Amino acid sequence: MPVSTPQTDLDARYSDPRASAAEWAQAVESLKAAEVFWLSTVRPGGRPHVTPLIAVWHDGAMHFCTGADERKAKNLRDNQEVALTTGASTLSEGRDLVVEGEAVRVTDETRLRALAEEYVRKYGADWTFEVRDGKFVGDGGEALVFRVAPRTAFGFAKDPYAQTRWTFDETL
Repeated sequence: MPVSTPQTDLDARYSDPRASAAEWAQAVESLKAAEVFWLSTVRPGGRPHVTPLIAVWHDGAMHFCTGADERKAKNLRDNQEVALTTGASTLSEGRDLVVEGEAVRVTDETRLRALAEEYVRKYGADWTFEVRDGKFVGDGGEALVFRVAPRTAFGFAKDPYAQTRWTFDETL
């Protein structure tokens, strides 16, 4: 599991001289609050696949779910390396975030129940899941759940412009 305080670096090449590196705790609060994320995976032939989804931050990592027959789940069978992105679709305000890591399947039912509670807390009763046989089960059927612990993360502030890189133990 990654450390809670990663190495933090401001990339001066892409940052305003007035900028300073963002704190990881600020990024985590933004990840917790974000409603929509974009998941990037790699298709078997090497082409990228990007799709929007909802996700929750829990126990030091991002978590998302998907049906076993969806393209993203099929991609993850061969290549678990992913990027999750979120942010503001504006040029001059807000912060964009990128979390890179390995999507690891969660099957432990105690953890899945805790995650199911997080989905309801964050997104409301429309996102209620039962836990059965190591999966979420909801109105849309069964869903596999994945955990992405950050290996590297980037924050892109916009006022002033700043690029912060957070690097976790396993990549130092």
